[in-house]
Amino acid sequence: MGSFWPVADVLAHLAGRWQVERGVRDLASGDEGRFEGITVFRPLPDGGLLHEESGTFTWRGVARPASRTLRFLPGPTPGTADVRFADGRPFHELDLTSGRYITGHPCAADLYRGEFTVRDADHWRTVWRVSGPAKDLVLTTDYVRED
Repeated sequence: MGSFWPVADVLAHLAGRWQVERGVRDLASGDEGRFEGITVFRPLPDGGLLHEESGTFTWRGVARPASRTLRFLPGPTPGTADVRFADGRPFHELDLTSGRYITGHPCAADLYRGEFTVRDADHWRTVWRVSGPAKDLVLTTDYVRED
């Protein structure tokens, strides 16, 4: 992706419904999986957005329902977000004012390094590189806004 699309207010930009396609690659085993589904960003009563993702994850030929919930709260500076797990634990900050953001999250012995890029008003991508004693993964997710 050569150029990035700056986002003045990440919460306003993400609000709504997105089609999601995620590729998961295990660099150690060579296995590949795929998630296809929908992500909806709904307003929270106290500000911010509730991120609800649901769909089907296929791994080693077996398809299963999959879902996750995150909370995107107003961040430390205007237009940014403080991303938290459903239970309120911190996940990472998000600032797309340049159209690109790199963040990290330690999870037990593993390290998650995420890169967020925005192509235009209706397309964005995340690439998470997960490394640690038990994991060696790359998760690439493309989001396309639904009308």
